[in-house]
Amino acid sequence: MIKTLAKSIREYKRPSILSPIFVSVEVILECLMPLVIMEFIAQISPTGVNAAEAVKMSTILTYGGILVGMAVLSLITGMLSGRFAARASAGFAKNLRKDMYYAIQDYSFANIDKFSTSSLVTRQTTDVTNVQMAYMMLIRVAIRCPLMLVFSLVMSFTVNVTISWVFLALVPVLAAVLVFVIFKTHPIFEKVFHKYDNMNRSVREDIKGIRVVKSFVREDFEKKKFKAASEDVCKDFTLVERIMAVNGPVMQFCIWLSFLLIFLLAAILTSRSPANPVGEEQLTVLIMYASQILSAVMQLSMVIVMIIIARTSGERICAVLNEKSSITSPENAVKEVKDGDIVFDNVSFKYSATAEKFALAGVNLHIKSGQTIGILGGTGASKSTLVNLIPRLYDTTEGAVYVGGVNVKDYDLETLRNKVAMVLQKNVLFSGTIKDNLRWGKEDATDDEMLRVCKLACADDFIQAFPDKYDTYIEQGGTNVSGGQKQRLCIARALLKDPKVLILDDSTSAVDTKTDAMIRKSFREEIPNVTKIIIAQRVSSVQDADQIIVMDGGKINAVGTHEELLASNEIYKEVYYSQNKIGNANAVAEGGAANE
Repeated sequence: MIKTLAKSIREYKRPSILSPIFVSVEVILECLMPLVIMEFIAQISPTGVNAAEAVKMSTILTYGGILVGMAVLSLITGMLSGRFAARASAGFAKNLRKDMYYAIQDYSFANIDKFSTSSLVTRQTTDVTNVQMAYMMLIRVAIRCPLMLVFSLVMSFTVNVTISWVFLALVPVLAAVLVFVIFKTHPIFEKVFHKYDNMNRSVREDIKGIRVVKSFVREDFEKKKFKAASEDVCKDFTLVERIMAVNGPVMQFCIWLSFLLIFLLAAILTSRSPANPVGEEQLTVLIMYASQILSAVMQLSMVIVMIIIARTSGERICAVLNEKSSITSPENAVKEVKDGDIVFDNVSFKYSATAEKFALAGVNLHIKSGQTIGILGGTGASKSTLVNLIPRLYDTTEGAVYVGGVNVKDYDLETLRNKVAMVLQKNVLFSGTIKDNLRWGKEDATDDEMLRVCKLACADDFIQAFPDKYDTYIEQGGTNVSGGQKQRLCIARALLKDPKVLILDDSTSAVDTKTDAMIRKSFREEIPNVTKIIIAQRVSSVQDADQIIVMDGGKINAVGTHEELLASNEIYKEVYYSQNKIGNANAVAEGGAANE
């Protein structure tokens, strides 16, 4: 995990190194200052060698100047350490988010299916923030505290060996408390982040589907659902806080206990050896070192708690970074798609290696370049699954898919997907102008090119009706255009890619039948050499296709023209007659006459 995360430090190695260096100087200065103070007190005490008033004043000025200089230098190095730590941790977090985002962009659909959207958002935000805070503490506080602990212990032994054993006796007690906190809280943090994902999922679903929530008057239900998720997270964090609350009182107890033991041992040593008493300068310095040692341990405990949280977050981040795309371009990949000829050779597919049932089974199909193919079937017939294999959004489990005579696995992914344009079942528009959205199909598309494809998709008429025409701003998700308008813009965007294969996955469902017919007519006349695959629920959307594929239960039930299927295929007839009641009535009448 550390090795994976460390790759994201990159250009921030320099501040990551400078921060510990400056904090080390700060610690050394802070540990030397009590010794200077001890010598200062010894010099100005009544029993000191320099008892004259003038000498005392010069001594005060000298030691005062030294202490002020050390304090200023300590302040400067501390500030520089903090500055470099902030720069390094913020930059590290920036790189982590960037690396995760880039990794997600390379995922196949199969990889994306492993992570929920809410989980990926949590990992990009909360988890990265936790790792950022832990990293800042690691390069600053986690360096400062052990150094302070070691140097203060060593310095205290130079002052008084006997009394300094108090510190060594208390450190194991504090260490035991830290170990207890670590082992108790880590499993809870592992669970709580999964609950964070669930809470974020609840928020995301509610906001995305707010119109549905309001139309069904389900606000109270959504509030209860969110409250349950929020209280579940709160419950775990409360438990963690209760465990961590033990830390503070134990630390305070040890601090006051150390002070008590220092005075007690000093009194005992002085009473046993009046000729060599423990002086006030020694007591002052020992108390200062006691404060430094125990405060270092307290800060270290906070660092460890933060690291516990960050460890879980780091594991979740590494899961995203280490996830390798199941679909990649091969070496010496083919970078030209000859035509839109498509072959399915005994193709079977399932979404997971552990799945018991194939989503597609034994599919054999040949689609000639330039043909218009319709696909019909009930819900769950795997129509979308079939076409997802063509641009290699998923890989076949068995068999092979060929485009332009080449196995899709041999193509460069970018080349293949640029020539297989796909309008997905769930149409998505992004915030920006209509031109911005269209140029997803071709970055340098001219106005004439955009006008042409919009006319093909029957989108130009409604675009021209907008006050800003092609510069009209589209809200996030396309909320300020209708479903049919959104579908036509998505079709136009796909056409800009100048594809060899155009796949419309139920992409005209929100378009009226007249416009649907106009779109198909323009396809036949304007792009006759492009292979067109249309998944539809309406028979009218595919009945003039060169071939119609009827799917059922992940298998091809029949292939033929509208007339052939109407005469021979029961599934097609049922769909057709259910959508054409007059024809259905005639069929029933004919059936009755035949029985008579």
